[in-house]
Amino acid sequence: MSKMFARLKEDMDAILARDPAARSRLEVFLCYPGFHAIATHRATHWLWGKGFRLTARFLSHVAKIFTGVEIHPGAKIGRRVFIDHATGVVIGETAEVGDDVTLYQGVTLGGTSLHKGKRHPTLGAGVIVGSGAQILGPHTVGEGARVGANAVVLDEVPPGVTVVGIPARMVMRKPKGIEEDFCAYGLPTEHLPDPVVRTMDGLRAQISALMDRVETLERERAGGAPATGAVAAAGRIPRLPQVVADNSDSDKTAAEESSVSGSDAASPSGARDEEDRRAASGGGQA
Repeated sequence: MSKMFARLKEDMDAILARDPAARSRLEVFLCYPGFHAIATHRATHWLWGKGFRLTARFLSHVAKIFTGVEIHPGAKIGRRVFIDHATGVVIGETAEVGDDVTLYQGVTLGGTSLHKGKRHPTLGAGVIVGSGAQILGPHTVGEGARVGANAVVLDEVPPGVTVVGIPARMVMRKPKGIEEDFCAYGLPTEHLPDPVVRTMDGLRAQISALMDRVETLERERAGGAPATGAVAAAGRIPRLPQVVADNSDSDKTAAEESSVSGSDAASPSGARDEEDRRAASGGGQA
């Protein structure tokens, strides 16, 4: 019993250290549903281990009604765990939460299978899981990792990395040997690379390189220099289409008339018709 009270004291001190809104242990004891959920779980987990399964489940259900946090009595919760704001957090039966973990509202540590074995995630020490994040399946989130808000984790997360997105992907890694301050919601406020923007930048760089290569090959072709590479093997160099914008109807008509008259003058039949017209005209005057 004394050990349980010592852990509860540690939990309150952890909340004071990570939440600037907390001013005293008494305030934490009276006003923090996350602390209430953890304290109740300490008791229900002890009952679960002693074989009082129904009693443990009933007490955890009552705690869920009052705190908005659902923690299965079979889950293993480490020391100094902080559930901030608490509402909507779900922790499954076989989940394991390490020491100094921080969970925000709406987090789910859920299972994706129906077998009786390990089916919920394991969080290493110092993990921070942002609001609304879902960690599904028996995967391990490594020590010191961060899961961004609303991320959906469907695979292993290496230690010390930050993952975001659906499905969650790594966007940055914590430098080795550097201790960082507590990061609220699992994400730094600046210098966070966007994986979508990074992908678009890579595509733009590839397109620019290809355009430069095409222009080089076209200049070599125009200057009579031998082409090399795949284009030379194909035996031809494709030219880029020339797009002319804002052509008016009058320009099109003039171009069509010019092409028609030019083709008539250039053809043999057009030349004979012109001679016949001139002869007929000259004969009429004579």
